[in-house]
Amino acid sequence: MIKKVSVRDMIYASMLAALTGILGYVIIPLPFSPVPITGQTLAIMLIGLVLSPFMSFMSVAIFLLLGIIGIPVFSGGQAGIGVLIGPKGGYLIGFLIGAVVISLIRKNSNNFIRMAISSLIGGVLVVYLMGVPWLAYITGMNIKKALLVGALPFIPGDLLKMVVALFIARKINNLLQKEVAR
Repeated sequence: MIKKVSVRDMIYASMLAALTGILGYVIIPLPFSPVPITGQTLAIMLIGLVLSPFMSFMSVAIFLLLGIIGIPVFSGGQAGIGVLIGPKGGYLIGFLIGAVVISLIRKNSNNFIRMAISSLIGGVLVVYLMGVPWLAYITGMNIKKALLVGALPFIPGDLLKMVVALFIARKINNLLQKEVAR
């Protein structure tokens, strides 16, 4: 049974899709990797921690479609289908699946531990499970080298972004619960 989507849900999904694009401009290029550090994983974690699974999917799908049609929302202002089929493509698809996984595991809970576990699994593990093999395939690297350049350097930052996302999401969820209670 599909729940009717409210205008409010669409606005939240669109705002978080826009935030994902904006945080793509927060980048730290790494000389040893074709994948830069970005703020986008923070946005993906927020999407999964705030929205329902369906709306998480819609939010990231909007972000991806905007990038595919040429709006510069991918990291560093990149756009186009070439980015999706390039070294970063697996991570971008991982964003889509990861946000949904976060939301599914979280199950509308504002419990810090449950939210942390969901972010760790969906926002870190799923993204790397999609991104690293794709990076290896596209670049011709072996999987060990792809892990070394496409995952390991990013884990400390992702854990920090996870903690930030948890605190922001809890505040947003508390505000949204108060709004619904009115």
